Amino acid sequence: MNRVAGWLGWFAVCRGGLVAVVAAAGLLGSAQAQGWQPTQPVELVVPAGTGGGADQMARLIQKLVADHRLMPQPVQVSNKAGNSGVEGLLYMKAAQGDPHKLVITLSNLFTAPLAAGADVGWRDLTPVQLLAQDQFVLWVHAQAPQRNAAEMLAALRSAPPGSLKLGGTGSRQEDQLISVLLETAAATRIAYVPLKGGGDVAKALAAREVDLTVNNPIEAEALWRQGVLRPLCVFDGKPLAQRVPVAGTQSWADLPTCMSAGMPVQYLMMRGIFAAPGLTPAQRAYYDGVLDRLRALPEWQAFMARGAFSATVMKGAEFEAWLDRTERFHRVLMREARFKAPAVPVAAPAMPTASAPKK
Repeated sequence: MNRVAGWLGWFAVCRGGLVAVVAAAGLLGSAQAQGWQPTQPVELVVPAGTGGGADQMARLIQKLVADHRLMPQPVQVSNKAGNSGVEGLLYMKAAQGDPHKLVITLSNLFTAPLAAGADVGWRDLTPVQLLAQDQFVLWVHAQAPQRNAAEMLAALRSAPPGSLKLGGTGSRQEDQLISVLLETAAATRIAYVPLKGGGDVAKALAAREVDLTVNNPIEAEALWRQGVLRPLCVFDGKPLAQRVPVAGTQSWADLPTCMSAGMPVQYLMMRGIFAAPGLTPAQRAYYDGVLDRLRALPEWQAFMARGAFSATVMKGAEFEAWLDRTERFHRVLMREARFKAPAVPVAAPAMPTASAPKK
């Protein structure tokens, strides 16, 4: 019995030691698997004003990172909207090798440098992930006489050129590009009113300081819900998928496409995350993992549904190939627009999609 007890005691000691060794190895492996982590607060730059779609998304990311402890350091949002967002892009380009700076990108990553002649582009940053593509919706005030997109098109055609005002974010970027395409469709001139951000644009329409806007859904959703604004159509090739009622019994899915009303305009906006140039593969992979976990959260998915986003996710080589195609698309669009309505309608190039073949 003593010998058996001795063997059992020896086994227990050895087993305990083995467990301790295995546990220690597991902790070491976990630490090694984690690799690089931020050691100071992470700045998330928004190259646009407050209250717009990019700003709302950035502040949700800030909150979710804190609430769910997705990183050991907090996220700090900073708006750098100068020169239609070029300020923020140049700030990121200058942060060579700084792993504690991120930027949430809009399609002004393509348009603003071309318009301003600024020496910055997506290749000057580190692409991390495409989180979604954002829609554009044609909005009027709820008391406006136009009840649908066809009536708005007729109003544009019958009004004296330049008498109707379209409010948009910045100059010579996404909103004004759509304005130019609307001018082409209606063979008229629209007075474009540049404002600081999407939140300001929606407020201007609510105050009837402008006649129409092309706000992203998330920027004007609350005012639609309150009965202040009215959406007429979506600038996409197909209706939106979200069927949850937003205003009364109406949902995003009830909006027709603008194309079906005779406006041959289709345009979606990028919502992506980039880091400063010169990051190591481990640093890029860290943020990629954080975003993967963030996108799985129910709060993020609810935000995607509320804002009628197209939840298109890309990363790595697929994302970079899409960026290359989309940059070339915007070069053509910016050249053709010239920020003047042509006398004869000109067909715009097709908007790149996630399913477009790689080149």
